[in-house]
Amino acid sequence: MLYLDHAATSPVRPEVLEAMRPYLTGVFGNPSSHHTIGEAAASALEDARARVARVLGMRAGDVIFTAGGTEANNLAVKGIVLAALQRGKRHLVTSPIEHESILESAAFLERFHGVDVSYVEVDGFGRITPDALAEQLRDDTALVSLGHANNEIGTVQDAAALAAVTGKVPLHLDAVQSAGWLPLTRLGADAISIAGHKLGAPKGTGALAVRGRVPLEPLLHGGGQERGRRSGTENVAGAVGLAAALEIAEAERERLAAQVGTLTARFIAGVLDAVPQARLTGDPEHRLPGTASFTFAGTSGEAVLLELERRGVVSSSGSACAAGIDEPSHVLLACGIAPDVAQTSVRFTFGREPVPDEAPARLAALVADAVIAVAG
Repeated sequence: MLYLDHAATSPVRPEVLEAMRPYLTGVFGNPSSHHTIGEAAASALEDARARVARVLGMRAGDVIFTAGGTEANNLAVKGIVLAALQRGKRHLVTSPIEHESILESAAFLERFHGVDVSYVEVDGFGRITPDALAEQLRDDTALVSLGHANNEIGTVQDAAALAAVTGKVPLHLDAVQSAGWLPLTRLGADAISIAGHKLGAPKGTGALAVRGRVPLEPLLHGGGQERGRRSGTENVAGAVGLAAALEIAEAERERLAAQVGTLTARFIAGVLDAVPQARLTGDPEHRLPGTASFTFAGTSGEAVLLELERRGVVSSSGSACAAGIDEPSHVLLACGIAPDVAQTSVRFTFGREPVPDEAPARLAALVADAVIAVAG
């Protein structure tokens, strides 16, 4: 079985498990406790915070550990905008291709707090231009929240160019997909979200880094952990695992991004050559190294997935966060793809493990066989 759904989740790396083990066994203390075992846990937590901050180009005090990317995005969007409401700023800018955790947070703020939400247009590749973003900014804009790389089509935004037009308006980047594949420093972001399970850490781990100058209203209230920004006893082992996974991915990033990008490009070329109705979605150049997403007009994406699994290939029809929803992808619709074609989408996402040189051609042939079987 070949697993090609790493954008949904990746296996936990053995090195990460080993790094976490002491904090699941002997060093089990509550980091808020003022005794030897608690202080050992607190020391490990702060070390993990500093390590995450280094990779993100932030200060250690900027990092807030969360239970994953969805919580990190919720905290960024709701927390920054709710704090800004007190200063009379009630306008949020995002885009129609964002992850559901951003779009639903925006919808919540609109429904319950009267926030005015604007959606900057994307082109057919899912790209946002600085000019298009600049047109949406207002004097009362509280936040711009955008994905660094799209989780369905893999399109990568020019974050630095977008940050250049936001001025004093805080920019939040959802880097859940780009962490470990793209450099995250010098992007001009004021807040960055990451998730551990895309990097080789366990599910339920993540972080939001927010620069100290950006006011943030907490969503979880209680004992005042994480400098009062996210109450609740911290998951020390999870934080250590996230830091280990992020550091390992960063150390391998340049080498693996080049290798996986070359492999994926060969796979894309093979599919486009072997399947006449195949269309690549997302930007053909500015894309994540391991993401290849296609539509296969005249088929059913779900049926193609089943045929591929029968042939030993596990992939996805899009975002795993929208599993069970029989609707066309909002990302593809925003890119101008017709609803009936959007429902034929299949996403292949490669991971960091070695793949044989012959794999791209063999995979392209399997995709062609599956599409032919479904199309009849």
